[in-house]
Amino acid sequence: MRFRRTAALSAVLTAVLVLPQPASAAAQLIQNGAFTTSTSPWAAIGQTTVTAEAERMRVDVKAVVANPWDAMVAAPTTAALNPGKSYTLSFDAYSTLAYRARTTVQYTATPSSNQSLSADVQLTTGSRRYSIPFVAATATTSTAAEVTFQLGGSGGTPVVRFDNVSLMETQTTRPTALFVYNQSNPARWADQNSGTTADAIRAGIANKPIFEWFGGWFGDLTLAVDRYVGAAQAADRLPMLVAYNIPNRDACATQSNGGAADAAAYHNWITEFAKAIGSRHAIVVLEPDAVAAAGCLVKIGKDPEEQYRILADATQVLRDQAPNAWVYLDAGNATWIKAADMAPLLVKSGIATTRGFSLNVSNYITTADSETYAVAVNSHLSGTVGAKKYVIDTSRNGNGPYVDSTPEDNWCNPPKRKLGTAPTRPASGAEFLLWVKVPGDSDGACGIGGTTPAGTFSPTLALALINGSP
Repeated sequence: MRFRRTAALSAVLTAVLVLPQPASAAAQLIQNGAFTTSTSPWAAIGQTTVTAEAERMRVDVKAVVANPWDAMVAAPTTAALNPGKSYTLSFDAYSTLAYRARTTVQYTATPSSNQSLSADVQLTTGSRRYSIPFVAATATTSTAAEVTFQLGGSGGTPVVRFDNVSLMETQTTRPTALFVYNQSNPARWADQNSGTTADAIRAGIANKPIFEWFGGWFGDLTLAVDRYVGAAQAADRLPMLVAYNIPNRDACATQSNGGAADAAAYHNWITEFAKAIGSRHAIVVLEPDAVAAAGCLVKIGKDPEEQYRILADATQVLRDQAPNAWVYLDAGNATWIKAADMAPLLVKSGIATTRGFSLNVSNYITTADSETYAVAVNSHLSGTVGAKKYVIDTSRNGNGPYVDSTPEDNWCNPPKRKLGTAPTRPASGAEFLLWVKVPGDSDGACGIGGTTPAGTFSPTLALALINGSP
């Protein structure tokens, strides 16, 4: 799929689709989670002291205590919880001593007996992001709540630091508008540059909803996913994520080879990815090219059937850990594998437990041809798992596919391609037309991209897509 991404993640947010205005953007229920100047209203309880240090909350455990709650900090939520509703508690933390601590969200009237969340967290000496979904419990009296970090029981007196604490309810209604992220590759490039090219990229690409890609290049995957999804949730917009870390990735083209070491490592990775989304709403495209390219694994002595099993496991993990994510298992493009052959591959790869399939990711096939192929795939799925929803990547198909005398490399930064239909939800056919591939990100050191590595943003490539040239 020719993609690699390394980016600082931060918050966001504008929307360009002409869609309803936010009706229920998630409210932040933590009054002070950034600790810029103080720790108020966080209170030290038991054997702790609390201070603000370098825009973090520093908690010193003063004595060795047996129970987690004997050394804790707590803060009230800014509003009562809604019993039966889903929430996500997120925070960054690290400790001078690696050990298992505990966090709770509990009703202040009955703190020890009525906890909506009570979760052990493995603290480490390096900062990590924790993202924990939960459902608010029924309350016998008041639903006023508090968040606690219970830090006793380590056998020592650690110093624990917290930052970016967040508590938000998952919207009951699924957002309709797609999320525009101001830290996408084209957005960051446009912000860092000026002139007509930057203006064109900002207007033509950066201000559109584009997928964010996630793979092994993130040192803290939970941090990357949680910050992005949380920013979208705060804006009442629908985040769009690509999971792209399957072992032996890009086995056919090799421009973006890599991925997890093996099936076990991938299971752990996709589990962390899914848990970071949690109960929040999202769109996920699962492993572009992985089903269609599995046959290429024989070239390196691997079994394609193992890839299908890995994907089937991933669909189960996403269904269980990210139940409100609409997952689309990638089905390649309309010219790669015949629909009659693709359908059974999708079945063995777990499409039964997904929303549907994606087409044309990072490719140039016209929307009309992709629609025809989708209908054909569904005709073959209808006798097994049933017809499925589908989405089409239109990010670069405005001029259709490139044709010359060497078709084997026409996927790789071909000339005279153009942006396709901007992301939208059409009235019929595809459930969404989306920009899954980031326009302007190189396919690899090839075509008009020159030596630009896969996944690296090129203003030259972006401008070519905007103008339909060279």
